[in-house]
Amino acid sequence: MDIHVGQRIKVRRSLLGLSQEKLAEAVGITFQQIQKYERGTNRVSAGRLFDLSKVLEVPVSFFFDQFGNAKTIANGMADNDQDGFEHDDIMTRKETTDLLRVYYSVEDENARKDIMKFIKSMADRLSS
Repeated sequence: MDIHVGQRIKVRRSLLGLSQEKLAEAVGITFQQIQKYERGTNRVSAGRLFDLSKVLEVPVSFFFDQFGNAKTIANGMADNDQDGFEHDDIMTRKETTDLLRVYYSVEDENARKDIMKFIKSMADRLSS
């Protein structure tokens, strides 16, 4: 759970174009603490999660969205050498956040729709 919440913090921070330093400053903690949250090394308290939700402009439930999906569930929960968590969620990839940030930087809604049509047509053509 801590790793999942940390990933969600990182995804949202990246989508907003915030550095760890800027987020930490807005919440009143060190950027090292943000790093620990994002890695899942440190657990985020309820109060801190509330503060993060305000700064990141999302409901607290955002941090728990998609928890329990097959790709985010632990492979092994025992305290031994089993494989750990699998994190193949496309929303946690840097490429995804970069694409979304660039897409939403286009202010003209019609231009964004044209971009979406273009991407869909290319995907259809390449997958055929």
